[in-house]
Amino acid sequence: MDDLERELRDLATWLETPEVPDVTARVRARLATPARRPRRWRYWLAAALAALLVALLPPGRAAIADAVAGLLRFSGIVIDTTSAPVPPTGVPSPLPAQRPASLVEAQRQVRFPIRVPAELGEPEQVLVADPDGTGAYRVVTLLYRGGALCLDAFDGGLDPVFHKQLGGPGVEWVQVRGDFAVWIGGPHELAYVDRTGTVRVETARLAAATLIWEDAGVSYRLEGDLTRDDAIGVASSLD
Repeated sequence: MDDLERELRDLATWLETPEVPDVTARVRARLATPARRPRRWRYWLAAALAALLVALLPPGRAAIADAVAGLLRFSGIVIDTTSAPVPPTGVPSPLPAQRPASLVEAQRQVRFPIRVPAELGEPEQVLVADPDGTGAYRVVTLLYRGGALCLDAFDGGLDPVFHKQLGGPGVEWVQVRGDFAVWIGGPHELAYVDRTGTVRVETARLAAATLIWEDAGVSYRLEGDLTRDDAIGVASSLD
């Protein structure tokens, strides 16, 4: 079974389809059929299932549906598993117009509530980045442990904000408070996607293990030296 089929079968296990209970079973059965299928036919199946996911996933979960041809868009982050990247070299530049701010000031300058994980407490530093024409910032970052642990937050309804390219550990589906989350268990290349949709390679860096989730319309990206279970515990403690 190739990676595409494996991803689709993973996704099938998360479907909640009370009105059409046989859909998941039928899709699983077709994917498990050993008959040889032309490669083009498999990708038609993938596209059809991706469209089906959009229709069936509850609100807030439909962002998962682009798991086709090695690309997955989840909560404003595009994850690319199609090739092994070359680790970025040099020191990446900060995000666009990034600057420090107090937690109170940052809250006035973003259009979503800033929530602090109870397990981590007050951040050591707060950064805001990428303001629009009205001065509202697109991303807020909470830093802990001297910057070794960071929590990015941004509006989950935005176009993609970050771009990850995997060359090692793959994507693992987990849950935060019973809802979808993505765990990437090792280093991966991370770049910023600006408001025009351009991937800003000058910001690219080799990120640590990362948990990605969405809560109340806000997307979160927790990165640092944490185990999967520890990261889920931090995410579940958002106040």
